[in-house]
Amino acid sequence: MKPFLTIKELKEKLIKKEINPSESISFYLNRLKKYKDKLNATIDIFEPNNLDNINIDNKRVLSGIPGILKSNISQKDKKITCGSNILKNYTSPYDATVTEKLKNSGAQILATANMDEFAMGNSGEFSAFGMSKNPWNLDLVPGGSSSGSAAAVCAGLVPWALGSETGGSVRQPAAFCGLVGLYPTYGTFSRYGVIAFASSNDQVGPLTKTVYDNALISSIIMGQDSKDSTTLARKHEDFTRNLTGKLPQNLKIGVIKDSLNSKSVDSQVLSGFENAINQLEKLGAKIEYVTLPNLKYGISVYFIITRAEAASNLARFDGTLYGSRDKSAQELKDLYLNTRGAGFGIEVKRRILTGNYVLSADNKNTFYNKADIARSLLRQDFENIFNSVDLLISPTVPTLPFKVGQESADPFKTQMADYFTVPTNITGNPALSLPCGFSKENLPIGFQFIGPRLSESLIYQVAYAFEQSTDYHTKNPAGFE
Repeated sequence: MKPFLTIKELKEKLIKKEINPSESISFYLNRLKKYKDKLNATIDIFEPNNLDNINIDNKRVLSGIPGILKSNISQKDKKITCGSNILKNYTSPYDATVTEKLKNSGAQILATANMDEFAMGNSGEFSAFGMSKNPWNLDLVPGGSSSGSAAAVCAGLVPWALGSETGGSVRQPAAFCGLVGLYPTYGTFSRYGVIAFASSNDQVGPLTKTVYDNALISSIIMGQDSKDSTTLARKHEDFTRNLTGKLPQNLKIGVIKDSLNSKSVDSQVLSGFENAINQLEKLGAKIEYVTLPNLKYGISVYFIITRAEAASNLARFDGTLYGSRDKSAQELKDLYLNTRGAGFGIEVKRRILTGNYVLSADNKNTFYNKADIARSLLRQDFENIFNSVDLLISPTVPTLPFKVGQESADPFKTQMADYFTVPTNITGNPALSLPCGFSKENLPIGFQFIGPRLSESLIYQVAYAFEQSTDYHTKNPAGFE
């Protein structure tokens, strides 16, 4: 077998019996182990039972197809660490709904992916299990917080992975690793069994090499869930159905002006993005340049709301119910302080402290309530703009992948890297990142489609047409052949 097969290619080989399921699983299992030390993309790797008894069931879409899940997505009887010392020995007693759906489709889940602790970070540097590396250049970050998921798919260790997003943590590592990554309409995928960071933003999202594979995984895991009251009453859709390679007639695409005028956008990223605009015009799209007046508030709103929700969600990890506990404490107060002090890393503590500050009685009106108003204004901006265009586009990230330690030393600068991704997390609009070029240093450049709520089918159709007219998705990092 050769690495870097897509789901579609691997499935065809299995159906034609060019390979058998046990050979497929063994191949990917060996690659996960071989590159464990080089990339640190995984936390736990699983040895499947009865490997020789795995059969192909053509009625199950992912029969015999391996993948991995970010370590904040529950898998029954497997450790779910969230990349944190406080949960390093915690074993999940049940499957998350998305895990259950993937297993029912025949997927073989081979590992848990490394991640920034509790999904807090956008570089992959904040895991208690060490950072993941970018397969395109090991001195650079793969992006976070779904760093391990992205690095594993990028290096061909598995054909697909699930990550999760609160402010861009699927799309940003997708851009840094040359992959396709989705943030769906909020409520499209169940969050049951996914450990929360900021509940009003969090959604899981697939990371794949191609648009088709991404649409396939999304079609499997979508749907209303009685265990998650925030899921939408949305009919099941096959997002692969409209992947014809052609754009819909009279398609209007809006280019967010801020993405062209901002000084913070790297010149090579801007060049790749402008090439994407030209390519979409060649395919028949009508391009319009638009502004979102309240886009500039996105980072501030995200900063306040997610930290407030994180402080509330992580209050449960105090040594009494889940994970690690300080056994030397003589009093309840010491149990809380010692367990949380030793269990949480620096980035998590920083966000909890900020969250408690903005929620305090003296500051709630000054910060949280105003952020909630700004969130409504930004949501209205998107609703207004989608009366005149069908989709929006922008770079996914303003910069190329940065060096390890370069950005983490400046948390504010790091958070500005989320400038183009956080608005959709705040408003719940879907967005898909895919490659649009490479820098002179051979580093991937990504851009994103943003759509109205429930427009995933249109986004996938347009993204697939763009992808099929380019060859960026066919390129792979050296050193993992």
